[in-house]
Amino acid sequence: MSTETSGGVELSDFVLEVSGLEVSYEAPVLHDVGFTLAPGERLALVGQSGSGKSTTISAILGLLPGTGHVSSGAVKYRGEDLVRADRARLQTLRGRSIALVPQDPMASLNPSMRVGDQIADALRTYGMSNSAEVTHNVVRLMTEAGIPDAENRRRSYPHEFSGGMRQRILIAIALSGEPDLIIADEPTSALDVTVQKQILDHLQKLVTERGTSLLFVTHDLGVAGERTDTILVMNDGRVVERGTPQQVLGDPQDEYTKALVKAAPSIVVGREPSRALGAAGSTPAVGVGEGRVDGEAISANVLEVNDLHKIYKLHGRGKEVHALNGVSFTAKRGQTTAVIGESGSGKSTIAKIVLGLERGTSGEVLAGGRNVDASSRAERSILRRFSQPVFQDPFSSLNPMWGIERIIREPLDVFKVGTQVERKRKVAEVLDQVALPASMLERRPAELSGGQRQRIAIARALISEPELLICDEAVSALDVLVQEQILELLRQLQSGLGVSCLFITHDLAVVANLADDVVVMKNGEVVEAGATRDVIDRPTAEYTQKLLAAVPGSGLLNA
Repeated sequence: MSTETSGGVELSDFVLEVSGLEVSYEAPVLHDVGFTLAPGERLALVGQSGSGKSTTISAILGLLPGTGHVSSGAVKYRGEDLVRADRARLQTLRGRSIALVPQDPMASLNPSMRVGDQIADALRTYGMSNSAEVTHNVVRLMTEAGIPDAENRRRSYPHEFSGGMRQRILIAIALSGEPDLIIADEPTSALDVTVQKQILDHLQKLVTERGTSLLFVTHDLGVAGERTDTILVMNDGRVVERGTPQQVLGDPQDEYTKALVKAAPSIVVGREPSRALGAAGSTPAVGVGEGRVDGEAISANVLEVNDLHKIYKLHGRGKEVHALNGVSFTAKRGQTTAVIGESGSGKSTIAKIVLGLERGTSGEVLAGGRNVDASSRAERSILRRFSQPVFQDPFSSLNPMWGIERIIREPLDVFKVGTQVERKRKVAEVLDQVALPASMLERRPAELSGGQRQRIAIARALISEPELLICDEAVSALDVLVQEQILELLRQLQSGLGVSCLFITHDLAVVANLADDVVVMKNGEVVEAGATRDVIDRPTAEYTQKLLAAVPGSGLLNA
């Protein structure tokens, strides 16, 4: 049902109507996509990378890259077909009527401009010229977006804010045009669970108070289930299922949706504890040292951290930051120990010290019985092979100019292990261990998917036969199906090779499905540690309880 304005443009009951949408490059990539969005409605587009989510929102905004174009169908905003709108009209609508909250605030904010000036630029774009009025509204928008002390913080630069606060600045910019449709593209995927909850709570409050419609793009089923009214599942450029969160997550009909729901990590502990080294039938680690130092049997712990402190001095400010304050825990051989906490809790600092990239201020870290601050060249060489990292972003951690074979082989070249023939054979062996075909060796990182790149990163870590893998947010950037594949690979490698794993993450659901033990950190201190089942099911620390309560959609996905 619709009426007409005097200008002849139809006004629809819907804020957004997408019908029969097909987007093509050299060939169609979106096929007959259609949905509606009513005033105040919250709708989620979910699906893995390549499913068509981002292409859909780019088509709505008229921002398809390169040769991309809408080859058929319609995109109507309040009855006006945006496919037929010219560039000037689209520029008028973008921001003022349809606002975008992008995923990465550091890629979206100008690092050399104060945040208040960036919001002010948006306000001037929408016609506000009075300087005092602009300043007043900058402070108002920052306050509405949940940024405390906005009057002073508007003079700060993006790097002076946390990730959550930077995302709030993007929300303030999005609100500056008073839009009635907000498109949020993975706005919390890189945030800790408690910060994610704060952002989502605030965005939901703003949407409710203003009656704004929300198109929420995400691969997190928990967030979609908890925060939206309707879920559309996309796969291979098509909408394969739609319904309420209860319908889609509680009783999925499409096979792809069933696979997504099954793969979504649940906060319910779903893994039996691994058998530690020395238990009947267990497989010892095959890495350097074989669990012995100078021929002597050592403890069942692959890693021991004792009263570790790390103090950073801020140059020119006369201040100190206590990144670690008396941290102590142990990691058993052949098992996965998770270290969990929010950004700034000290997780990554521990990883750097264990890897020998930094030194602790005081305390002791023993890797395989050896002090990681070892001074002799021979001991440092052994320790470098003992522990190997797998980082969060496989694309930035792989040299884009190298072929895959050279990337995997690099540790053997550095450690001068074996002949060229032996190294080539070892590369093929580890590639098989991470379930990738030999044809991958001729490619470069840009030719691989995110999951394939992470498998290459794991292969590179494995090739020097370490006893300990240190995975620093190794699956947080991956879609749920790819994430589950990588987690299953780590389980298989641990079972087959006996390799131990220190798994650093902010995702409690992943911990529940992977780790044997968990160490919970806050502000550089251990607040709780123990078997994963005990910590998840019966947390004693108030902070752990807060983390668990913030996990999105646990009721729907754990049913």
